[in-house]
Amino acid sequence: MNMSSAQLKLRGNRHTRTTTALHDSPVPVRAKLAAAWTSLMFFYIYVDYFALYKPGFLDDLLAGVVWEFGIGQTLLTAFLMLMAIPILMVMLSMTLPARVNRATNLVVALLFIPVSVFNAAGESWTYFYGLSIGLEVLLLAFIVRSAWTWPERRL
Repeated sequence: MNMSSAQLKLRGNRHTRTTTALHDSPVPVRAKLAAAWTSLMFFYIYVDYFALYKPGFLDDLLAGVVWEFGIGQTLLTAFLMLMAIPILMVMLSMTLPARVNRATNLVVALLFIPVSVFNAAGESWTYFYGLSIGLEVLLLAFIVRSAWTWPERRL
């Protein structure tokens, strides 16, 4: 009778005691990258949402101003283009060929670290923005590390 290491059969006894361990399947690098980009997008969305509660923030929005810039089509188009990059990285991380995927994730994540840090410029809410930017940078570092250590397949 073959017994796996996860099973223990007691001989001479009617009772069988089985111990099991959860199987922890390896997560593909593509899925890790897509999940990290998705998490980053949740941070961007929630930080922007919670910023609406800052005293005076809505007044500035209603007055048509964000960070000293007038709200207009050009500013909103620039914001959209900037956020389209991590949004598309979710899908690209799952679909690009491995070699291109690795390079794209390395370049984009490394470029987005200063973008995240820039968001702290001139902010008085250091705990709020410090925590959010710190977590964003950790996610970007995870993306860089995951892409950098992507295993190569030997032929």
